[in-house]
Amino acid sequence: MAPETKRIQFLRAVRQLHRVRSFYAAGVLLWVASAALTGWQAPGSRQMWVSVLLLAVFTTLLVTAGLSLRRLTVPPTGRPAHHTASNKAASTRHAHA
Repeated sequence: MAPETKRIQFLRAVRQLHRVRSFYAAGVLLWVASAALTGWQAPGSRQMWVSVLLLAVFTTLLVTAGLSLRRLTVPPTGRPAHHTASNKAASTRHAHA
């Protein structure tokens, strides 16, 4: 039963990393827009540098989440990850009514 529990925990971790990565990507887009806007309106201002700093933080977090997803390996099991229909042809032994 332990390998199944490990697999479930692994799949949950992967799903959560995908969600976090999406959040970080949205943060990067937000801070790119903010840095560009404040850089255009008030170049060299404190607000521009804060936006650039937060852009760097979110970019680092996004890269870290992406690398973590890439490094994860699937725990070995003898079964597929999803329950899918089998590829076998339907049995013709039973007559249809």
